[in-house]
Amino acid sequence: MENIHEIENVDNDIKTIKIGISQGDFNGVGYEILLKTFSDARIMEHCTPILYGSSKILSYYKKMINTPDFPFTNIKSAEQAEKGKLNVLNIIHDEVKIDVGQETEMGGKLAALSLEMACEDLVNGKYDAMVTNPISKKNIQSVDFHFPGHTEYLTQKFGAKDSLMIMSCGRIKIGIMTNHLALKDVPKVITEDLILRKLRTMDNSLKRDFGIRMPKIAVMALNPHAGDHGVNGEEDETIIRPAIKKAFNEGILAFGPFPSDGFFGSTDFNNYDGVLALYHDQGLIPFKLMSFAEGVNFTAGLPYVRTSPAHGTAYHIAGKNEANAQSFRNAVYLAIDITKNRREYDALTADTLKISRKDNIIDEDITKELQKEDSSTI
Repeated sequence: MENIHEIENVDNDIKTIKIGISQGDFNGVGYEILLKTFSDARIMEHCTPILYGSSKILSYYKKMINTPDFPFTNIKSAEQAEKGKLNVLNIIHDEVKIDVGQETEMGGKLAALSLEMACEDLVNGKYDAMVTNPISKKNIQSVDFHFPGHTEYLTQKFGAKDSLMIMSCGRIKIGIMTNHLALKDVPKVITEDLILRKLRTMDNSLKRDFGIRMPKIAVMALNPHAGDHGVNGEEDETIIRPAIKKAFNEGILAFGPFPSDGFFGSTDFNNYDGVLALYHDQGLIPFKLMSFAEGVNFTAGLPYVRTSPAHGTAYHIAGKNEANAQSFRNAVYLAIDITKNRREYDALTADTLKISRKDNIIDEDITKELQKEDSSTI
C-alpha cells in the first residue's frame, strides 16, 4: 500500500518539477530556442523552468525574435522560482557584449559559469532535472573545463562511475559507447570490459529511465560486415561477440554484433529497444537522418537527470529567427518524463517482494525464446 501511495504522490507532484537550464553559448541559438519553447505557456503546466543566464541577454533576444510579451522574472536563488513563469537566475549582472553568430571568449566563459552554477544547485537538490543548451566545444575550454563535451564534464562533476550518451527520439534510442573520441582512437579503447559496462548502463537506463521492463539491445560491429569472420578485422569476433555473450549470461538481452549499414538500412532496429553504437558517427548519422530536428541527447548513468537538444550552437542561423525549437522542447519534456519514471521505478523497487518461483519461470522462458530468436547473432 505504501508503494501505491508513493506513486500517486509522484503523479500529483509531476507538475511541480523544476527544470534548471544552462544558457550555453549566448551567441548561438540557445536563447532563441528557449524563448520559442516557453512562449507556449502550456509547457509551464508541467514544469517550472529556471534559466542560469542573464535577463539582459534574454531581453536582447526577445526584441531580436519579436517576442515582446514573453513574461519572465528575476530570482536570486532557485528556491524562489515561481510557477507559470520563466525564472532567470542571473549569473552576471554586468552588460555583456553580444556578438550573434560569433565564437567569442566571453561566450565560452559564461557558458562554463552557467553550467557550473546549474550543476551546484542540482547537486544540492534545488531543482529536479537539468537541460543544457549547446556550447562551443572550442571556446569553453579553460583550466577548469578541459573536456570534449557536456557528457564527459558531467560524468566527472557528478562522480559517476560510468555514463552513456543516449540519443533518443520516438523511433529509436542509440547509445554512443565512445562519446566524442577521435575515430582513429576507437579501436584502441574497445575492450570486453568497456562493452560490458556500457551495456549494463544502457540496460539499467532503459528500465529505470524509459520504463522498459525487459529491453532488447543491439550492439553494432566495428568492422565492415562484422569482420567477415576475421577477413576484415578480428575485433568483432575476439572482443565484441564474447562481451555480448557475457552480458547475456548476466541477464542483459544483448545481441550482435550487427553491421551497421545493413542493420539500419533494413530497419532491423525496429526490433530492439536500444542500440549500442561503438563510435560517434556510427550512431549519430542514422539518428539524425531519422530525427534531425526533434531528437534529444540524454546522459544515462548519472545520479541526476540531464538532457539536451541534439544539435550545436548553430552560429550560422543565430539571430535570424530561423532556429527550430522542437529538439529543445523535446529535451524539456524528456527531462520531465525521466524524472517521473525514476520516481515510479524507485518507489516500486524500494521494497520489492521476493519474486515467486512461477514469475521466475515465466521470465526464464521469455529469455530462452529471445535467445532462440537471435541465436544466429550471439
